[in-house]
Amino acid sequence: MFGESHNLADELPEFKDKISQLKTENAHFAKLFGEYDEAVHQLHRVEQGIEVHADEVVEAMKLKRLHLKDALYDMLRKA
Repeated sequence: MFGESHNLADELPEFKDKISQLKTENAHFAKLFGEYDEAVHQLHRVEQGIEVHADEVVEAMKLKRLHLKDALYDMLRKA
């Protein structure tokens, strides 16, 4: 949805402190977090009309963002 924040701390506010901690202490989490943040940024640019991609590409980008969020959430729950 246009204008909706997908920042991980906004999406999972109960894990805000844990997100900060894992970004500094867990290299794998930090890597996935960076990929998630980049996916969010790219999709935001598409929503703003700055970048234009085929519908299939945008759907693949959204799916990647979802998979990354799921992986990060799983790591946060286990931490």
